Amino acid sequence: MKSKRTEASRIIFGLVKSGLDAHTLGLSILSQLLEECGYDIFIADASISEAVDSISNIHSFDIFKKWIVDNKITHVGFSYRLDPKQALEIFGRLVYRIKNDKLLSIERAGLVREIYFAGLPESCELVEKEFKGRFKTFRGDEIPVETLQKLGIPDDLIPRSVRESSVYDELRLDFGKKLIEEERHLGILPFKEYDYEGYGTSRDHLIKRLDAARTFRQLPLTRVHAGPYLKDREKALALFSDWLKKLAKSQFLDIVSVGSSQLSQSRFGENWGDLPNGGGVPFNSEFELRAIREDASPMLVRSYSATKNIPNVAKILEENLNTAWHALSLWWFNQIDGRGPLTVREGLSEHVETLRYIAQAGKPYEPNIPHHFAFRGCDDVTYVVSSYMAARAAKMAGIKYLVLQNMLNTPKSTWGVKDIAKARVLLRLVRSLEDKNFRVIYQPRAGLDYFSPDVNKAKMQLAAVTSLMADVEPEKENSLEIIHVVSFSEALFLATPDVIRESIQIVKAALKHYPEYRKKNAIHDLISSRELDGISNELWEEANVLVRDMEKNVKNVYTSPGLYTLFKMGYFPVPYLWEGREEFSNAVNWTTKIIDGGVCVIKDSGKKMNIRDRLARIKNLNV
Repeated sequence: MKSKRTEASRIIFGLVKSGLDAHTLGLSILSQLLEECGYDIFIADASISEAVDSISNIHSFDIFKKWIVDNKITHVGFSYRLDPKQALEIFGRLVYRIKNDKLLSIERAGLVREIYFAGLPESCELVEKEFKGRFKTFRGDEIPVETLQKLGIPDDLIPRSVRESSVYDELRLDFGKKLIEEERHLGILPFKEYDYEGYGTSRDHLIKRLDAARTFRQLPLTRVHAGPYLKDREKALALFSDWLKKLAKSQFLDIVSVGSSQLSQSRFGENWGDLPNGGGVPFNSEFELRAIREDASPMLVRSYSATKNIPNVAKILEENLNTAWHALSLWWFNQIDGRGPLTVREGLSEHVETLRYIAQAGKPYEPNIPHHFAFRGCDDVTYVVSSYMAARAAKMAGIKYLVLQNMLNTPKSTWGVKDIAKARVLLRLVRSLEDKNFRVIYQPRAGLDYFSPDVNKAKMQLAAVTSLMADVEPEKENSLEIIHVVSFSEALFLATPDVIRESIQIVKAALKHYPEYRKKNAIHDLISSRELDGISNELWEEANVLVRDMEKNVKNVYTSPGLYTLFKMGYFPVPYLWEGREEFSNAVNWTTKIIDGGVCVIKDSGKKMNIRDRLARIKNLNV
C-alpha cells in the first residue's frame, strides 16, 4: 500500500518476533492498523525471527540487516511475550547491534530511526528501566488509537473509522475509570433472598430464579466460573468447599459454574492414578458432586460437560448437581482442540443425543460454541450463524430454554460498535426461533483475553465492557437476564471469593450508573447511528444467505451428520485450527482479517469477500 507521506519523510515499519514465541496475532493486528493509516509494513518471516534470537552471531545479524536494508525499514517493532528476563536479553542484544552498526545506527542518522518493544508487563518494565524510557513499550492492552498515537502516527493519518470507533471505546473506558476511582461499586449491596417454592433446594430451577429476580427487580442474575487449583486433590476439594460457602454467604452470586479439571471432564468416575490433572476442581464421584451442590446452596450450580460418555455424565450432573443449565460445544471439546478423545463426528453424535436428554429433563441448554470458532480465526458471520445452527438443533431436539452466551471482545481488538452490531444480529437471528415452546435467555460476557494485567485498569475495563452489554439493547427493559461475570483478575490469577464479590459489585454498579453517563455524553447517538444500522443489516443479510445455502445443500443439516458435513464442507472458516487440518481442509483454507474493527473473510487482494463469492468458493471446494 502506498504511503500517504512524502518520499522525504517516508516511514516503513518492520515487525519481528522471536522465533521462540508462537504469538503472532498482535503483529497481524498492528500491521492491519498501520496499513489503514497508509504505511508500508513488513512482517519478518521465520528465518528473520530465528536470526534475531542469535543476533550476536555475525551471520545472523547479516540476515537481519539485509532484511532491514532491502526493505528500507526505518521503524522496528520487536515482540516477545514469554519469559521477561529472556525478553530483555534478546531485545538488549538487538538494540546493541542496531545501535553500533554504521548503516543502521539509531543514534548516528542511520536507516533505523525508532525501535519499539511489545511484551508482558514485567518485560516492558524491565525494558523501560534498562533503557531509561528510550524505547516505547506495548503491553497489549492498548486500544487501537492509543497504539497508533504511541507509535507517533499523526491524527490526520488515522482513519475516521478508527477514530470514531475509538471515541465510543474511550468514553466507556472513561466511564469505568470514574466509577473505579470514585469507588462507587463498593456501595453495591448483596441481593435480597428469594422465597419462592424450592428456592436453594434440589427442586430449584433457573426459570424460577429469573422470574423471581424480575419480580424483585434484581435482574440480571450473576454467574461466575470458579474453582481453585491445588495439586493435592483432597485439599483442592476442601478449598473449593470453603470458597462455595463464602460465595453463598456473601449473597452477591446467583449461579456458580464449577471450573472442573480436565480429568473430571475426560475421566469422571475412573481411577486417575498418577495422570496429570492440570487446573480446575478435581471432582470424581457423585458424592463429591452432591457435596458441591449442598455447599453452594442457595446458589444454582452448573459444570462443564464431559468429553466422552457425554449423555451419561449429563445425567449424573443433572441428578447430583440439579444443573442450572447444561452446556455443550457440538463441534468442539474433542480431538481438534485437544480437549477430548472423541472425533468431531463422534462428539456431535453424543452431543445431539445429550440434547434430547436435556429436553427430557426440562432444563436449559447453553451452546458453548461461537467463541471457540472465534478463537480459531472465524469471521463475524460464522460467529452468529454457528450459534443459530446450534439453537435450531436444540429446538428440534425438544429443548425449551436456550441460554445464549455472547462472548464480547473476541478477538480483543474488535471495536465496541462492531460488538454491538454482532450482538444485535445474534439476538435477532436466534430469537427468530422463539415461540411459546422456545425461549431465549441472553447472557453476555467479557472476552477471555480482554483484561489488562494491571489490576486497576482491569477493573475499569470490567465496568467498560458491562456498559457495552447495556448498549446492545438500551431501550429494552430486562434485556440482560444473566451476565457471565469474568473477574478482573483474569489476566493475573484465579479469582478468589473476594475478587468475585468485587467483580460483581463493579458489574452491578456499572449497570446502575452508566445510563446517566450515556445520556450526559450523547453516547446514544453513537450506538443508534445509521452507520451502525447499516453494519447490522449487512451482517443480518449475510447470515441469512449463509443459513439458506446450508439448508439447501446439506442433507438433514440440523442432525449430527448434517452439522459435521457443513463444517467439513467449509461453511465455517477456521484458518487457525490446531489439529484436524487435513480432515477439515476446506474449513482452514480461508484467510480472515480484521477490517474496521470486525473480522471478515478476505480475497487475495486483501479486500472483504462478499457472501455470494464465498458460497461459490465453497461449491468449488466440494466439486
